[in-house]
Amino acid sequence: MSRSIDYYFTMVSPWAYIGDALFKSIARKHKLTIDYRPVNLGRLFPNSGGLPLGQRHPLRRQYRLIELQRWREKRGLDFAIQPNNWPFDPTLADCCALALTETGADPSAFVTAGFRTVFERELGLADPDVIATVLRACNHDADAILAAAQTDRIKQAYEGNYDRAIAAGVFGSPSFVLDGEVFWGQDRLETLEDALKSGRKAFTA
Repeated sequence: MSRSIDYYFTMVSPWAYIGDALFKSIARKHKLTIDYRPVNLGRLFPNSGGLPLGQRHPLRRQYRLIELQRWREKRGLDFAIQPNNWPFDPTLADCCALALTETGADPSAFVTAGFRTVFERELGLADPDVIATVLRACNHDADAILAAAQTDRIKQAYEGNYDRAIAAGVFGSPSFVLDGEVFWGQDRLETLEDALKSGRKAFTA
């Protein structure tokens, strides 16, 4: 029987990009149904006392750059540590992923291609033309999805993901929620797979 996992992320997150391929590999191996829940990280992250990148102490910002290099090597990726056109407002791209989900389409290819566009091609996804190119490359109707992403219905659903994230105890991107247990960060994917392999019950605080 297929199990479901809630995936909270935003298209501006380098950590979600870094974990994207491994997460989807784990999902395929364990026959997980992924419930894609793009969320506004700008609102979510400070909820637990986190600081925006520009407001962090220089030592923390420097360490983040080292970590990005470590994980780039660990995951066998090739991406810009400080890409052009980043950061950007991910709202439209996030809402396009949500619009795909709401119409019954699989957003997986768009999410993966979107991450690669940002961190490998160094193009920001605030630009509707860039988003449209990504959508078309994934065989989606770009005009229809972009239009849907800007409707009140999708905007309300996007806000709803914030409320669900808070209720689930999520405070960062990416977060994976399996049976109510939160795994925060792409560096927790191995522990997520351990939980799937063991079949254990969810840990609680």
